[in-house]
Amino acid sequence: MREPRLYLFIGYPGAGKTTIAQIIARATGAEHLWADFERHIMFTDPTHSHAESVALYEALNKRAEELLAEGKGVVFDTNFNFYEDRQKLRAVADKQHAQTIIIWVTTPKDVAERRAIHAEVTRNGYDFVMSKQQFEDIVAKLEPPTKSEKVIKIDGTKLDEQELMRLLSL
Repeated sequence: MREPRLYLFIGYPGAGKTTIAQIIARATGAEHLWADFERHIMFTDPTHSHAESVALYEALNKRAEELLAEGKGVVFDTNFNFYEDRQKLRAVADKQHAQTIIIWVTTPKDVAERRAIHAEVTRNGYDFVMSKQQFEDIVAKLEPPTKSEKVIKIDGTKLDEQELMRLLSL
């Protein structure tokens, strides 16, 4: 039996992470933990405050650990743009004898920004439209993968399902 996999994402808002996450979840049967969606379930009128985010990620991290402990794969669909957060989840996966796969969605900033902040573009059925300032705040804090991190780079402007399956060995 194959060890469970934990998929983590690095990339700008609007880069294509959720589209890739949905493809992986369909192809593998892994549980899709979509932070944006879960935020709206947990909070009636989300503010995206620090306290709200802490509560959200505590719940999602716990759920990811439970699923991995059950031997299930997890597609953790959010920005793991901080090295420390990636390491924290890698430790959770290691504890559960799961493999961590980090996917870096390398979409040009202007393309991702257009996708993320313009109201006429609905992102995977998610109707929250981010402000330019929110986008810039997230972009400014992105910590690219370190040389020690093994990542799979995917161009978010040229999503090809067959190529994605090949890159992920699925």
